[in-house]
Amino acid sequence: MAAKSKTSNTQDLNALSVEDIRNNIQDAELRLKKMTFSHAITPIDNPMGIRILRREIARLKTAQRRKQLGF
Repeated sequence: MAAKSKTSNTQDLNALSVEDIRNNIQDAELRLKKMTFSHAITPIDNPMGIRILRREIARLKTAQRRKQLGF
């Protein structure tokens, strides 16, 4: 079973400020770049981690947009 990300829960994302969400997005995008680069050089053990990270970024961006719109 995959490890649960600390930002995967919607309620947790709603509790974060816009600045915290922005910082989490930047951190996750940096991790994704490093992971895809290392996967291109040598295959990583768990390639599903790339997809999980992409989806985490999408969740964060959705939460950020919802905050901007006031939902």
